[in-house]
Amino acid sequence: MYTSNELGVLNNYATEPQMYYAVYPSPEQQRRYALIGAIATLFVTSLVLITLAVS
Repeated sequence: MYTSNELGVLNNYATEPQMYYAVYPSPEQQRRYALIGAIATLFVTSLVLITLAVS
């Protein structure tokens, strides 16, 4: 979608996506998010501990 002025200069506009409301995650999704967060925390903690042990 674009418009042009009297000099022929184009103004390009991005197409706007359809708006929608977010849906609250189900209890199963919440448990999955908590599990992924715990695994990520353990991974980062182990990387920090390994880095400290090597240095």
